[in-house]
Amino acid sequence: MSSASPSDVTAGFVRPARAGDAASLTRVQVLAWRSAFAGIVPAALLAELTSDEASAMWRDRWREAITNPPTSRHHVLAAVTEAPPREVVGFASAGPATDADRWPGTDGQVYELRVIPERTGQGHGSRLLHAVADTLVSDGFHTLVIWALEADTALRRFLESSGWAADGARGELDVGTSVPVVRLHTAISE
Repeated sequence: MSSASPSDVTAGFVRPARAGDAASLTRVQVLAWRSAFAGIVPAALLAELTSDEASAMWRDRWREAITNPPTSRHHVLAAVTEAPPREVVGFASAGPATDADRWPGTDGQVYELRVIPERTGQGHGSRLLHAVADTLVSDGFHTLVIWALEADTALRRFLESSGWAADGARGELDVGTSVPVVRLHTAISE
């Protein structure tokens, strides 16, 4: 994700994802992963994670996350272009924090935030972050955390420019190989 200049921002909006969006969310995820994980995850593993077979599994998982979330405090939001055909170009999934050092009663987590690579810098990521914050404040959350690949400097810069900061927590994402991740946080209410 990159910072957009005012002339780069395009019209669009965020809405709750629908079951019919599962294939679009998978498309966004696969394109974003191919970009974000390139050079970080071995090419053969990345090809496996974003294959047609894997995509079918991700599509089913997104449909389930949308139609049967674990709780009413779990959300999937879609960033959509303003002009018809109203293409889904990004998404965020969020809900209660899952880390042992966070309290899921007031700490929320952005599980995944993705925008199609050629659509970054157009305001979709910012709209998604604002919509997540608004949604989770309504659910009673006060802070948000997100894990980002340590090597994904574009995402980290975007989050930091949006008021997020690293909180010192580090970990390893296991995607068939260990990938270093860092946790960022922000306050969304008092």
